[in-house]
Amino acid sequence: MRFTRFSGLAAGSMALALVVGACSSGSSPSPAASGAASSPAGSAPYVAIVSKGSQHQFWQAVQKGATDEAAAKGATITYEGPASESEVDKQLTMLQTALDKKPAAICFAALDSKAATPLLEKAKAANIPVVGFDSGVDSDIPVTTVSTDNVAAAGEAADQMAKAIGDSGKVAVIVHDQTSQTGQTRRDGFSQRMKEKHPNVQIVDIQYGAGDPVKSADLAKAIMTANPDLKGFFGANEGSAKGVLNALKETGKEGKIVVVGYDSGQQQIDAINSGVMLGAITQNPVGIGAKCVDAALDAIAGKTLEKNIDTGYYWYDKTNINDAKIQAVLYK
Repeated sequence: MRFTRFSGLAAGSMALALVVGACSSGSSPSPAASGAASSPAGSAPYVAIVSKGSQHQFWQAVQKGATDEAAAKGATITYEGPASESEVDKQLTMLQTALDKKPAAICFAALDSKAATPLLEKAKAANIPVVGFDSGVDSDIPVTTVSTDNVAAAGEAADQMAKAIGDSGKVAVIVHDQTSQTGQTRRDGFSQRMKEKHPNVQIVDIQYGAGDPVKSADLAKAIMTANPDLKGFFGANEGSAKGVLNALKETGKEGKIVVVGYDSGQQQIDAINSGVMLGAITQNPVGIGAKCVDAALDAIAGKTLEKNIDTGYYWYDKTNINDAKIQAVLYK
């Protein structure tokens, strides 16, 4: 079993003024009164964080990592994201609001890899460094992107799926979207690995459920109806995997179709422990939150950053789910 180790998170405590907005509240501190995109001398640097969402446990874990790291490093942050990962316009409004507050830096996880480009151009013109996290953009404006290597991780999921179904048969994929880089890279990482290493496994359908368990369940049921000999499903994020699990339960097919997921959450953990789900890829969301804050503070200080900061991943299943290194990166 291959594992990718995560870097340890910075520890320690410092006195500071920390303001953290709830995921969907949009609350924020008052930034510097001047027009400069920086904090006054001697004050805590203010970093605005705009996430892809707020409803899934993954994003709540990212927020915890960012909050804790800001507390350790003496930074002031806000953290917000739309209620649904389909609300691109809502996210762009949040990004514009963040720019209006003239933060010292912005951390941004894009729902649409292209739609935010005009706002990122505004940030560049205002000398506000942008750190991408989780899902990047089709632009060279971000000084770095903090994320999982989703191509490699989804390839691992494909290998595990192929092994479980005897390296042949029909499988399907439910992805959260086709506009974000995470949606694209997980989809492509899974399908490319199947094509390259498992040619007898046929991907019969790829559908997009917006990360919504209800919509994803409906899509999964339709795929099963059209393909009664289906052997497996890959759910490319928490909501997609939950939707597949719900569909199997509703149709009485639990244990009859192999399910591989992404992320964790209590439902996936329970399904793996009970044998309904083969396993899943877990990321390091707390580490993603912490490292995006670290990268933002380094950018504010004028440091040169690597273009990509890989936060790692693990494959976990019933054989290793209780290992300490797995338990440390599961989010419930």
